[in-house]
Amino acid sequence: MIESSTVVPLASERTRVRVPMAFADGYSTTVDVVTFDGLVDGREHLLLGLGDWRAALDRAANGGTAPLVRPHSECLTGDVFGSQRCDCGPQLREAVERIADEGGFLLYLRQEGRGIGLYAKLDAYALQDSGLDTYEANVALGRGEDERDYTVAAQMLAAVGVDGIRLLSNNPDKARQLEVLGIRVTEHVPTGVHLSEANTRYLEAKRDHTAHTIDLSAA
Repeated sequence: MIESSTVVPLASERTRVRVPMAFADGYSTTVDVVTFDGLVDGREHLLLGLGDWRAALDRAANGGTAPLVRPHSECLTGDVFGSQRCDCGPQLREAVERIADEGGFLLYLRQEGRGIGLYAKLDAYALQDSGLDTYEANVALGRGEDERDYTVAAQMLAAVGVDGIRLLSNNPDKARQLEVLGIRVTEHVPTGVHLSEANTRYLEAKRDHTAHTIDLSAA
């Protein structure tokens, strides 16, 4: 749990490298991938600078709009294997293009399964098959509904000179935590609704249980 008195330790850039990316649907772009020293959890999180992110930082420094930023939690099943039990893969694909168009950052956070890990996430899937929703399944495993802590996200943003963002997310907890951690959220920008037959209950649970801004009627 992030407390209001949280002081975020400083992190620093470790490596920055240009990487051309191509997606299965033909979309391609080139990103600056940044690694860090000093992240509080010791994991290998990445920041992707997309589009003209330098101009976005300059614009914000001169009183203009803040850069568009998405903190994206790693989802091997969705991001890599195309699982339709969640909306993670489509959200990642959408975010890369939208941020590249405007200039900003995608944070790829190693927080599989809302922080409980890959094996436990798959255990939770098995419990969902018996009728539990995504949050109930985590609790039934003896874990928190959502164990993610965005301190590393705040560290990464601060390390590249970001103190205010337009947050590309449907999750109000991301905004709440980042604000407490010293990152101003100047605008909440919802992602699209990526509905499939296999993820309807999952999206409904996010909407109803944790107030995600998801309008399933428009999907």
